[in-house]
Amino acid sequence: MTKRLARRAVLSGGLAGGLALAGTGVGAGGGRAWAAGAGRGPGGAAGAGAEAYVPISVGAGGGPVGSDRVHVLMVGPRDAGTVVVLVPGMFGAANDFRLMARDLVARVPGVQVWAVDRREENLTDRSGFGGGDPVGYYLDGRYRALEPARAGFFGGWGLERALEDLRCVVLAARGDGRRRVVLGGHSWGATSALAYAAWDFAGRGGYRDLAGLAVLDGGVRGAFEGTGTPVRDSPEEVRERLAAIAGGRVFDMTLSGVGLGSRAESTQIWYQLAGWYAHHDPEGRSVLQERVPEALRVPFPVTNAALLGTFVDAGFGWPNDISVHSGHLAAEGDGNGVRGWVDDGITPIGRVAEAYAGPVPGVWEWYWPARLSVDLDVSDVYADTDLARSLGLRLRHAAGLDIPLYAFQTSYSKGTVVEGARRVVAESRIPYAVHETDEGMNHLDPLFAATDRNTATRTLAEFVGRVVAEAR
Repeated sequence: MTKRLARRAVLSGGLAGGLALAGTGVGAGGGRAWAAGAGRGPGGAAGAGAEAYVPISVGAGGGPVGSDRVHVLMVGPRDAGTVVVLVPGMFGAANDFRLMARDLVARVPGVQVWAVDRREENLTDRSGFGGGDPVGYYLDGRYRALEPARAGFFGGWGLERALEDLRCVVLAARGDGRRRVVLGGHSWGATSALAYAAWDFAGRGGYRDLAGLAVLDGGVRGAFEGTGTPVRDSPEEVRERLAAIAGGRVFDMTLSGVGLGSRAESTQIWYQLAGWYAHHDPEGRSVLQERVPEALRVPFPVTNAALLGTFVDAGFGWPNDISVHSGHLAAEGDGNGVRGWVDDGITPIGRVAEAYAGPVPGVWEWYWPARLSVDLDVSDVYADTDLARSLGLRLRHAAGLDIPLYAFQTSYSKGTVVEGARRVVAESRIPYAVHETDEGMNHLDPLFAATDRNTATRTLAEFVGRVVAEAR
């Protein structure tokens, strides 16, 4: 979901500790074993408005029993001739795309959308959101957590593992060639999609499985330069990062910088909790506010919807790359002094709450492999370099790409997402490319913005419609 955490001034000082969340450890008993799928098989959902969450078997990855599968959120008709497969970004999960998927299916006849949950999601305990007291389950430490000391297998879950899993999804979507596939992603999910296209699968370029590529606010070839936090891919940096992973630091801890806790999953849990309460009781007084770390708490009582707004709206100084343009706090409170939320942006807080609430699939991936971060950084050059080969990255087919490309950028990158996409086009055989920009959007707005104000959904639908029309 996020490429790299860009801290603003409000986050400096007093935020290192946050609220430490505790867990019981994977396999410790209690709760469900793994995230449950819809159990309907890769045939998908039936009917234009149907949705299903379906498991797909993938290769062995050395993790616990039940982790050798990915899940796909399928939206739209099962008899669609085109499947748009979407990969979430860093810390992102399948529910990032549910609202966008519904809008795409409504705009483009004959299309189904598959949103991917990586195998890491099997390690997430979302069972507390099925009861009446999720705040107690999670903030009081009753959930099942994955401890780094018991997750050595995570050190091997890099880009090769992720793309081999993604290929299982793409091949299932193709249905033995009966359907065409457009592969896309958001943020580092866009990087993953482009890496898939250039990847060598036993002598065959990944792009040959696809009818098109869609890059949403991410990519390669310097796409993240404008964010102020470019990739870390020097040989020295890579050696240091690999040594840290070998020493047991297998989780990427970027989101701990938000200040909502020091565990790998702390921030993600807080965000889903905020969404859950904002979705189920938006006008009720916030259940979470008194437990929010003081440095991040507004000095007056707010509703559940308003608390979520302070978490996700760009106006509150949170990291730019995990925020949206939603609205503002009400100027005055109700009879008890509780302030609500006023929507006046492109992304209503109710849509964010609906997506964040889940419970399954979720919006946030709890455990992001540090090795995957290394590999995606190194993939930015989009070439078969010595460093890439030393990491087992088979980026051998970038020059052979011969399918259309769509690229969309927000204010997040200050123009470098499209610049990077243009470099990919110039160095390949891509027949045509569509480049779109909306400076009025933040990094997450394309995922949750109101249908009639979402430039990304509208222009992506036009691109997919063109791909479909040209295939007839």
